Amino acid sequence: MKMIGASIGSCVHNVGLLNFLNLAKENGYETLYIGSAVPIEKLVEEIEKHDPDVVAMSYRLGAEALRNLLQTLEHLLKERGLLNKTYIFGGTVETASVARTFNFISKVFDGTEEMDEIVMFLRGEARKLQRMEIYPQRLGERIKFKSPFPLIRHHIGLQTLEETIKEIEKMADSQLLDVISIAPDQNCQQFFFEPEKMDPKQDGAGGAPIRTKEDFVRSYQASRRGNYPLVRCYAGTRHMVEFSKLLKETLNNAWAAIPLMWYSDLDRRSDRPLLEAIKENMEAIRWNGENDVPVEVTDSHQWALRLAHDAVEVAAAYLATFAAKKLGVKEYVQQFMLETPMGLSPKGDIAKMMAKRELVESLADENFKVYRMIRTGLMSMPADPDAAKGQIGVSMFYGMALEPHIVHVVAYCESVKRATAKEIIESVKIARRAINVALRGLSDPLADPWIRGEKERIKEEALQIIEAIKSLGGGSDEDLLNPDLLFEAVKIGILDAPALKGFSVAKGEVRTAIIDGQCRCVDENGRVISEKERLAKILGRSHE
Repeated sequence: MKMIGASIGSCVHNVGLLNFLNLAKENGYETLYIGSAVPIEKLVEEIEKHDPDVVAMSYRLGAEALRNLLQTLEHLLKERGLLNKTYIFGGTVETASVARTFNFISKVFDGTEEMDEIVMFLRGEARKLQRMEIYPQRLGERIKFKSPFPLIRHHIGLQTLEETIKEIEKMADSQLLDVISIAPDQNCQQFFFEPEKMDPKQDGAGGAPIRTKEDFVRSYQASRRGNYPLVRCYAGTRHMVEFSKLLKETLNNAWAAIPLMWYSDLDRRSDRPLLEAIKENMEAIRWNGENDVPVEVTDSHQWALRLAHDAVEVAAAYLATFAAKKLGVKEYVQQFMLETPMGLSPKGDIAKMMAKRELVESLADENFKVYRMIRTGLMSMPADPDAAKGQIGVSMFYGMALEPHIVHVVAYCESVKRATAKEIIESVKIARRAINVALRGLSDPLADPWIRGEKERIKEEALQIIEAIKSLGGGSDEDLLNPDLLFEAVKIGILDAPALKGFSVAKGEVRTAIIDGQCRCVDENGRVISEKERLAKILGRSHE
């Protein structure tokens, strides 16, 4: 595509325009800078001479003066049959507001945009206006399309379906999100295929009351606008394979998020016995893999949310990834839920997450691609909205050290109420600022000897947990796919977390504490104990 650019009228300001033309060139456009203070008549002559696909104009001097210039330009373009091109304007908030009143101008920038928004326009919207390209609708292709910027994801699920659909439309129109996750209520997640078991008094609890296949279709259709974001949905907590089929058929599910062990009597989000749940969850993972749906196995942060210590969280991530690969998944999403449990230091968090990244990605190969996704931890979000906004910026900035492909933004209001498009868009803007600044260059966290050392310790302890699970069988890697052994690992406490005590099939006997910014396993006196020591006691008891 060919683009020409000029500062029009008497405006000599050209730095913004030149930066825009440079970005366009980097993204495959043939560009030509016409000059500054270019008279309208001269601009029209240059358009006729060069026959560009896109014309970029800038003006910063004043609203009324610009109005006069654009009125003259529109008249000349119409007179000479040149209105079929794509016209873009850049200026101040004041002059941009005038440019937006002219229908022949397709896109207006006013200086409030982040770099990724401008690049995405150049890669997607400008070409779409020329009927050349649409936004990719598969996860891997969309990641490649937006690189080096990560995809932005948020969830939506309000009290009614109608409210939810309206907010999906607003989110898509904003063009700030690449992935919209539909959040159904608990009735839907648990009883979609058994509606007679739903409690009407719980409609809308935790998400949108989606009740029919058509409800999913309507939600998806609401997103077919703006930048055509990918759409996905929270998994069901029962009938896992049937739910996976439903989401692929209705939403073109961007990826399936399925636990290995959860949504069972481990967490009571379902009444499935743990052993039965493991078997059913594995079948759902297998189905998605066989049908080319990317998969996220959510176990590691589920353990962290129950105050499990770092080594258990990392071991659970490896275990989940191993299972996904063996069950035929080709594209895998690994979530890194930051500052979970609450109170971790940034360097302690990074050490744990680097350990997780290295173990998970040790399984990657040409047939098994791993995508990294970071998110602000729910437990770390303050109820005060201003403090929560700060938390988004802080966590997203240091989380960029993990080089994510996807950023799951959590709205600043989540600790108080469900987010609408308004709060979601505001939160995305906060996160995008942190992301764009971080992309200018961060220090290598592994250059810090403490982070490097703790990363290695956590990896070693996580692998000790994996070996302990394998020791329950014959000691082979294939034992990690044996549902009976995974169930046994929970039952005897190899996999355990304090917050599961008293209501779960898990023992809930392990003690943890935040020490030196990390979540460590401790004894009854608060002394840190090594994973080797903890596992020796558990395995010793199991052999008695």
